[in-house]
Amino acid sequence: MQNFDYYNPTRIVFGRDTIGRLAELVPAGARVLVLYGGSSAEKTGTLAQVREALAGHVVQEFGGIEPNPHFETLMRAVDLIKTQQLDFLLAVGGGSVIDGSKFVAAAALFEGDALDILKQRGGNIRQALPLGTVLTLAATGSEMNSGGVVTHAATHAKLPFRNPLLFPRFSILDPQKTFTVPERQVANGVVDAFVHVAEQYLTVPGQALAQDRFAEGLLQSLIELGPQVQANPLDYEVRANLMWVATLALNGIVGAGVTHDWSTHMIGHELTALFEIDHARTLALVLPASLSLRRDSKRAKLLQYAERVWQLHEGPEAQRIEQAIALTRDFFERMGLPTRLSDYGLGEEAIEQVVSQLQAHGMTRLGEGGHVTPDLARQILQAARV
Repeated sequence: MQNFDYYNPTRIVFGRDTIGRLAELVPAGARVLVLYGGSSAEKTGTLAQVREALAGHVVQEFGGIEPNPHFETLMRAVDLIKTQQLDFLLAVGGGSVIDGSKFVAAAALFEGDALDILKQRGGNIRQALPLGTVLTLAATGSEMNSGGVVTHAATHAKLPFRNPLLFPRFSILDPQKTFTVPERQVANGVVDAFVHVAEQYLTVPGQALAQDRFAEGLLQSLIELGPQVQANPLDYEVRANLMWVATLALNGIVGAGVTHDWSTHMIGHELTALFEIDHARTLALVLPASLSLRRDSKRAKLLQYAERVWQLHEGPEAQRIEQAIALTRDFFERMGLPTRLSDYGLGEEAIEQVVSQLQAHGMTRLGEGGHVTPDLARQILQAARV
């Protein structure tokens, strides 16, 4: 195992009817900004529950955070914080709302141009407002980590950032809040969590037994839970397990002391920024093609994946690797996520746009060994065309 420093201060409050706990979790006297996305938080009654729980506080609200939160929108929330002298943030929604709220938490106290936070990937953050979350969608794991992704709409740049000051102080996870999420978003969440684990697992063999077994268990759980949540969308136990698995997929434990990849995410971010394809759907496009083209460098881990996750024990090694990749693609397709660029009407011109954006953003040596160059990214996208 590599040396590592694992730190996660987020308090998880999990279970039915836990929003009322906000009254004890938000500090007395805090002046709160509640941030959310579209109208669903209001229609489902979640905002009403939040307002009731925060009745003893000064509360302002900011809605309209996009599914891929825009820098320009978030800066309006920063202005509201400054004019109303607010000092605590509460994100109510899924990963995009939480990601956006993390950026707001840092930008509200940042000295200088807040766009520099994204340009420096959060490394220049020195202070941030405290943040809590009420999670309504199982997907990104943002409720228990210190990172996020924000889109600078003016330049079509989707940029990641991370800083230890951005861990939520607490996150409320009530699986009932996911009952009304559209089926498309539920499926996206399953695949998003799956690829989060894969990007930390399908790298270098023999690093950490506990992390390997934990990752394999999470992947198997998602393969099992995905069809179940589609068939039984109001099954509390299924939703509860999916919510917790998605949180564990990216709270730092799986990746502690092991090498990460993240090239699928970086290529996917450019597809989202340029063509507004859902984040998880870009991952479904890129990962199978990437694994296929990089099977030699990932051979040992792909064999382990084939054997331990997909139970493929017979036949030549190359055949088992091919089957594991095919089963991964099939799983994404069964969840309703296309795995070909042609499904989105994208061809060679789109591929060149993505490659140009990767180069413009300095994403020229991606992956666990820095081997995913712009040329290899091009080949991956070409392999994903049809």
